[in-house]
Formats: sequence, structure tokens, C-alpha cells
Amino acid sequence: MTIARTIQLPAGSDFRRLFNRTAIQPGFRLTVDDRACIERLLRKDGTRHAPNPPLLNGLLRHKLRTSRGAWEPAAPELVVGGRRITYMISDEDARTCVLSLSPVPIPGHVLVASLLGATLIGMRKLQKSPLLRDDGQIETVIVLDVDPPQSHDTA
Repeated sequence: MTIARTIQLPAGSDFRRLFNRTAIQPGFRLTVDDRACIERLLRKDGTRHAPNPPLLNGLLRHKLRTSRGAWEPAAPELVVGGRRITYMISDEDARTCVLSLSPVPIPGHVLVASLLGATLIGMRKLQKSPLLRDDGQIETVIVLDVDPPQSHDTA
């Protein structure tokens, strides 16, 4: 004897939301632009001014190998280059920065060419991840909020 069960699925766009649980899925997602930026940093030795280039290069290569592709355009909760990120490291106070794809330091920006920036890129809001420190210690970073990039319009 077979018992048939009817499953009620949401209609339209709600159906996709069932499979797009980005805030709680493990792993990282990179946009095409972010992936290309990381590859360019590695190819052009853009990490040479970092405190520990071999460790940073290994982390960036690991991120390229293990990250999945992101939907385009990137979801609003995804950490991508140019977005304003609020994050917290272990038990410290929350901080806000802009994630920068530039190899040159910019005040108020965290570079992808740093251990913190390399960890943050591809994360999502409310996601936690281990954070390697230059001295070899491991802490935890959590993304608290992601805001769209600020426009630089001149009025």
C-alpha cells in the first residue's frame, strides 16, 4: 500500500528563496569581478607589502579554490569589493570599513590584500569565519552588516 503525500511549494519567486539561504549556508561566494581581482593581486605580486605575504597568498589561493560563484548582481548581504562592511573580531567592538580591491592603502578601507580583507571577501551577513593573524593566532570574525557602496556623486 502506497501513501501519496502532497507537498505545497511556494509560488513564483518564493520558491527560489527556499534554496537561497545565503545567511546560513557555509562557505564563501565570489563574484566574477572579485575573483578576477584576487587572481590579479596574486599574478602581479600585489600582496608584497602585506606583513606576511606567503600566508596571505595561501589564504587567497584557498579562497579561490573553495569559493563558489555568486549570483550576479551580488546579493545585498554578500561582502564584495566596494561595499561598506560592519564586522566584529572575537570580543572586540564592532568596526565599519569599506572593502577595497585596491593594492594601495586607503584610509577607512580594508584591503583584500590583507588577512582581514581576504577573509571578509565572499562572506555574508551574520556569517562567522576563522581569522588568521600575522602572529599566527586565530580569532573569529563575524559580518554584522553589509551596505551598498556609497555613491560619489557631485552635486
